[in-house]
Amino acid sequence: MDKTQIKTQTTLNLNYEKKVLEIWPEWTEYIQKLIQKENLSYEDLKAIALFIRMLIVDMVAHAKSGHPGGALGLADIYTYLYFKHLKLELKNPFAENRDRLILSHGHVCAVRYSAMALKGILPLEELYTFRKIGSRLQGHPSTRYLPEAENSSGSLGQGLSTASGLALGLRLQKNPARVFVGISDGECQEGMTWEAAMAAAHYQLGNLTGFLDYNDIQIDGFVHNVMNVGNLAEKFRAFGWLVREASGHDFSAIEEAFHWANADREKPAMIVFRTTLGKGVSFMENNPGWHGKPPGEEDRVKALKELFSVAQKQMEKESI
Repeated sequence: MDKTQIKTQTTLNLNYEKKVLEIWPEWTEYIQKLIQKENLSYEDLKAIALFIRMLIVDMVAHAKSGHPGGALGLADIYTYLYFKHLKLELKNPFAENRDRLILSHGHVCAVRYSAMALKGILPLEELYTFRKIGSRLQGHPSTRYLPEAENSSGSLGQGLSTASGLALGLRLQKNPARVFVGISDGECQEGMTWEAAMAAAHYQLGNLTGFLDYNDIQIDGFVHNVMNVGNLAEKFRAFGWLVREASGHDFSAIEEAFHWANADREKPAMIVFRTTLGKGVSFMENNPGWHGKPPGEEDRVKALKELFSVAQKQMEKESI
């Protein structure tokens, strides 16, 4: 496609009835071709994460309910996991040797659903049933409706216990699969998290990798003001975990951290990712108000304009 054929940002129809998939067909087609590549570059991953951010904004806006901030902040990490790291079989989603991904802070599930849909685990159009009655895509994942989600969530603080039990069970079965669990800084205010941390270290669960979304924001405000959790990296070390800190928005750092965690050891590993709530949408970034508030029509258009502006530059750079 010649550059002169690329629609400029001002020509895109961002009306509410238009879904992200329909707004700029050339961009959607580009992403769908991109994810078929065997070896994705960091630039490729950035483009996929950008598309995931668009889907998050759109699906939460259409649902008129949900948590956009944390989901946007995790788009880079979930892009890397689903498109570079996790051992999954699309034709056999419940293969015994698959990696398990547990989502403890389930309210950020829009990022997981979007990544699963782009990966081909879910139909992309199904994202627009998010939080609707009868939908598989509940506001907190439920294995009753979507067993591919691996765990049901709701009350914060339970995911690390679930993941620890899975990791121990897999080891007893001599199954080489690994367990990954995403947790949040706010839920580290829950005592159950630290009971699980103690148990995982005691049982030397080297097949367990946790990754902590450290954006310092929860629904009532900044974590350090609501209930200061202190230095979480040092706390997990004190409980016997191997710990690494990294940026959650740098694909090189994300890759290095997960490769480090995958090394054969006799201790569980925790990656403390520094993230920005609302990443990619300037008026949402680091704003506690966007933890659990869906964008209205005006804010949806404003957010998508910003994201599509970045996509425009990506398309021109690729000379598509």
